[in-house]
Amino acid sequence: MNSSHDANPLFSDWQGPWGVPPFERVQPAHFEPAFEAAMQAQREELDAIAAGSQAPDFDNTVAAFDRSGRFLFRVQALFHNLCASETSPELQAVQRRMAGPLAAHESAVYMHAGLFRRVQALHEQRARLALSPEQLRLLERVHLDFVRAGALLAPDAQRRYKEVMQELAQLTTAFGQNVLHDESSWQLVLRGEEELAGLPGFLRAAAKEAAAQRGAGEGHAITLSRSMILPFLTFSERRDLREQAWRAWAARGEHAGEHDNRPLIARILVLRQEQARLHGYASFADYALVDRMAGEPAAVYRLLDDVWARAKTVVEKERAALEAAQSAAGASGRIEAWDWRYWAEKVRQRDYAVDDAEVKPYFALDAMVQAAFDCAQRLFGIRFTPRADLRLYHPDVKAYEVHDAQGVPVGLFVHDNFARPSKRSGAWMSSFAVQSRNGGVTTPVIVNNNNFAKGEPTLLSFDDVRTLFHEFGHGLHGLLSDVTYQQLSGTSVLRDYVELPSQLFEHWTSEPEVLRRHARHVETGASIPDALIQKLQAARRFGQAYDTVRYCASALVDMAAHGHPDPAAIGDWTAFEAQVLRERGLPHATGVMHRLTHFQHLFSSDSYAAGYYVYLWAEVLDADAYGAFVEAGDPFDAAVAQRLKRCIYAAGNSLEPGLAFQSFRGRPPKIEPLLAKKGLLQPEPA
Repeated sequence: MNSSHDANPLFSDWQGPWGVPPFERVQPAHFEPAFEAAMQAQREELDAIAAGSQAPDFDNTVAAFDRSGRFLFRVQALFHNLCASETSPELQAVQRRMAGPLAAHESAVYMHAGLFRRVQALHEQRARLALSPEQLRLLERVHLDFVRAGALLAPDAQRRYKEVMQELAQLTTAFGQNVLHDESSWQLVLRGEEELAGLPGFLRAAAKEAAAQRGAGEGHAITLSRSMILPFLTFSERRDLREQAWRAWAARGEHAGEHDNRPLIARILVLRQEQARLHGYASFADYALVDRMAGEPAAVYRLLDDVWARAKTVVEKERAALEAAQSAAGASGRIEAWDWRYWAEKVRQRDYAVDDAEVKPYFALDAMVQAAFDCAQRLFGIRFTPRADLRLYHPDVKAYEVHDAQGVPVGLFVHDNFARPSKRSGAWMSSFAVQSRNGGVTTPVIVNNNNFAKGEPTLLSFDDVRTLFHEFGHGLHGLLSDVTYQQLSGTSVLRDYVELPSQLFEHWTSEPEVLRRHARHVETGASIPDALIQKLQAARRFGQAYDTVRYCASALVDMAAHGHPDPAAIGDWTAFEAQVLRERGLPHATGVMHRLTHFQHLFSSDSYAAGYYVYLWAEVLDADAYGAFVEAGDPFDAAVAQRLKRCIYAAGNSLEPGLAFQSFRGRPPKIEPLLAKKGLLQPEPA
């Protein structure tokens, strides 16, 4: 190793506990030379597999391919986690420069002709190879990955395909950075008690902390962090300020200049259409859905259309309740998007006696983290032990060792819960290492990111608690993975199945047994009263139609955009979005979950492109799956939990998802539990 490599920590094996990267030594300048070396190392590994003198078999071709690129995976995992959670201008510059080369490398991997010939030969004779179910699954998945990445295309088409993928990588990188720019550069400074009117103590504390972080002095600042903007829209009595905040939230990515995402959207959609056409599909939606449980756009629309029609009917009842509250308060005028949450909170207080300001003191962040850990221990027998000695990438980030009931190491769990300007918005799970046993045992190092507004103490809304448990469900999917091959590990499942473990884990947030044990008043230590639990449960369905309409609206726009046969003909995608919503009859003032200009699910990568519907698809699965515990009469039933761990959380992608669900539930999923959960069974759509 040369001297420059000796000085670069990315070239060394990380000797710290659990293989945690040496964050304090890593600099942005270290990544480009490490990427170049790691990509070269994987190309040499693939050349060696392809040039093997022995006839292809599972181990010397498919398992060897799964073992390749470990150096690159390690560097990429560190890089992408830092870019998302603790970025800098220098790191963003590297991200822009490396987007194209990394995409080109991926194309080179999956268009490696010699390697693909060996994979193709094995795939053709797979029925005669006496493979285990997991080996057969890996072979079929690897072959499909090669085909979908262009391995079967003619040489000219392959060259063009590489160009398309490199440009897409650059555009999606820019899209995400533009959204972060708008979110980190905007703030609403509140001056004086008049502008703070209506804001409860927890939000004032968070706004004061944000002002200090943003250099706004001793005042209060509202930022575009979801855990701050939504409470502000809920509680602020200043309608003019609510409108100002809502418009900033809705307009992210839609400002003329160098951070304008509108031209990026247009180009991304044209390129994705070309990608699909190169594969012989009419639209990107057709191409994307081949590798999903849904299979085709028609199946997606059947689900969305059914739920959309029901939710629109119920949301008008919710609107009538808001208008009644508005009238009773002596206010008038049409309810707008920046008013909906404000008046919905008044209805919750009036009809259900639930006041978020009363509820949040029972949901301190630290207590809810322990609640999630306790549920995991009771269900799956794993324990979380703090490792305060580990140096991570930011002082707010915490690490926990995870062991099973026998004390066997399971993995390391990293929790990054607070919003900051150097971190993208939203909530997500990622990893520094994933579980596997191919070429040595690798234990997972799993990260959960949230964007809660920091306070002393940090208090969560009930929605925030669900978000915490949702991401922790993804985390458990990574931690509990028990497969042989890295490419089948943990969350490496079909996109409309990946949300099942996360959404399923949300159900425990509403269990009275969990709430009584962990929801304690931050000042008095008193357990949450049963009466308040009952109020929360009674109020649970109120607002479901509002949330469902907003979600379905965004999913329908996604499908319309990625299903369009000629994206180049669309001159203005924001106008297209408005037209789709108008034709679909979006109820006034509900708004949408994500507008195209900041829709990172779609345009920061292709992970959820033509796939935002997957949350609803998985919600059908999770509502039905939780029914197994309901039928057992115990949310911690040991037999059901063991089956859940084996069939869902530990199986990764080693089983076809439909088979995995049936192995757990004993039958295919039913939609009725979802409709009942959302209060949408009645009335039937007109």
